[in-house]
Amino acid sequence: MKTEKLVKGNRGEEKAVEYLQSNGYTILERNWQIGHLEVDIIASNEDFLIIVEVKTRKSNTFGEPEEFVTLQKQRNLIRAAAAYITKFGITKEVRFDIVSVILNDQQPEEVRHIPDAFKPRW
Repeated sequence: MKTEKLVKGNRGEEKAVEYLQSNGYTILERNWQIGHLEVDIIASNEDFLIIVEVKTRKSNTFGEPEEFVTLQKQRNLIRAAAAYITKFGITKEVRFDIVSVILNDQQPEEVRHIPDAFKPRW
């Protein structure tokens, strides 16, 4: 049985994919894993390979969802991106984005895209 958190997270990722596709991004991978590392969405546009972390919350009472992308999570995303680039011979520039999703049954959903949310120190 799926937990409420897992169901909410999956809904948030669906909303993020819909948003990205409607804004011209091509979705290459969802929940891509290598070892213990995982990337929620790997997308591309004309210029970039985009590594996307999706953060979903019920509300922003305790902070905006994107504020919960920790430094350790950023490091893990950078490591995963490096592995993806190597594995598939990617030559595009890489960008790290966050899609922040608030899902609450009492109000309309909110999806915010934060391009170039953080920079790697390759």
